[in-house]
Amino acid sequence: MKPVRAIGFVMLGLFGLYTLEFGVVGILPMIMERFAVSTARAGLLMGLFALTVAVLGPGLVLMSSRLQHKKILVVSLAVFAVSTLLSAYTHDFNVLLGMRVVSAIFHPMFYTAALASAIELYPPELSGRAVARAVLGTTLGLILGVPGMSAVANAFGFEAAYLFCAGLCFLAGLGLLVLLPASPKRDLPGYGQQLLILRKPALWLNLTSGVLTFTALFTVYSYAAEYLQTQVGLEPHTVSIMLVVFGVGGVASNLWIGRVLDKHLLRATLLQPLVLAAAYIALYALASTWLPGMALIMLFWGAAHTCGLICSQLWLRSVSKEAPDFATSLYITAANVGVMLGSSIGGWAIEHLGLPGAIGSGVLFGILATALIILKVAIYGVHANKQDAREARISAA
Repeated sequence: MKPVRAIGFVMLGLFGLYTLEFGVVGILPMIMERFAVSTARAGLLMGLFALTVAVLGPGLVLMSSRLQHKKILVVSLAVFAVSTLLSAYTHDFNVLLGMRVVSAIFHPMFYTAALASAIELYPPELSGRAVARAVLGTTLGLILGVPGMSAVANAFGFEAAYLFCAGLCFLAGLGLLVLLPASPKRDLPGYGQQLLILRKPALWLNLTSGVLTFTALFTVYSYAAEYLQTQVGLEPHTVSIMLVVFGVGGVASNLWIGRVLDKHLLRATLLQPLVLAAAYIALYALASTWLPGMALIMLFWGAAHTCGLICSQLWLRSVSKEAPDFATSLYITAANVGVMLGSSIGGWAIEHLGLPGAIGSGVLFGILATALIILKVAIYGVHANKQDAREARISAA
């Protein structure tokens, strides 16, 4: 019974982490006023966090790969809670920025251990479902973390928003300390052997398709509120409602896609960027102030968006089963590179082509991701080698 209950605290920990990472977006004006910094300087809170994760992630995960997952999770959540607590009461922006960097250092180790722990709680044939359950915490953090931090800050002040986030991390850590069983003994390859997966051309193709997928996701999502308000003509409070509807679509797809991926990994991974492109086309061609129709578009978009988070991750793991934790760290790097590229390219497209330019960029990168997946399958098949294919047949049986 305890392992089943533990998955809830894995999800809560990921929710707390992603609220910590993205929640500052919802209180950015308050941060700028409190610390008397410009928009560009305040933006470092996001940019430096993503850069730290992208650059240091693979090395940190590799070095910590022999540690117990439970220890990594509990220690990381303690670090998140303490750094967030210190952030609540500082009046020095450099300290706030430093606490972000500290949290970012532990992010890839925590995420990798959380995913591995979730998979260990389920039978091998349900690994897709396990990943989907864990990533549900990520999805909720992305969708509810920003408005949650904003709502708490507006109601109770800046400090309360950070205390809210620290409380989430502390509660998740306590739950995992009590309920999560120790990881089973693993016969892990050495560091050099894990690095050997970098010699697989198939891995680099899957990794690049992941970068393209995340670029497609965040080229548009980064400017969702601006697009809905400026281009579609929705009122600010209606935009907030539509973003919640987007989240509902994401959560629903999260609960469904794991079952599909356990049986049809290639089909789901191949179709996801195309479905995302279709959602963008619908957003461009059909979006209006008619709320029922707009709600359907947002549900569709949210579902297509969230499926990309899971499909790209399992697609990468399919060619790196001999070093799954290290592969997850590569996925985190790819995701953060995609987020940075997407927000930058989307901003450039809006500046030069207007808001519809971001939509066009998202469609283009979705098509490129699909083309690269087809290329990889044409050259190497679904799996990178005979061992991976054999394991896949055993899993299917």
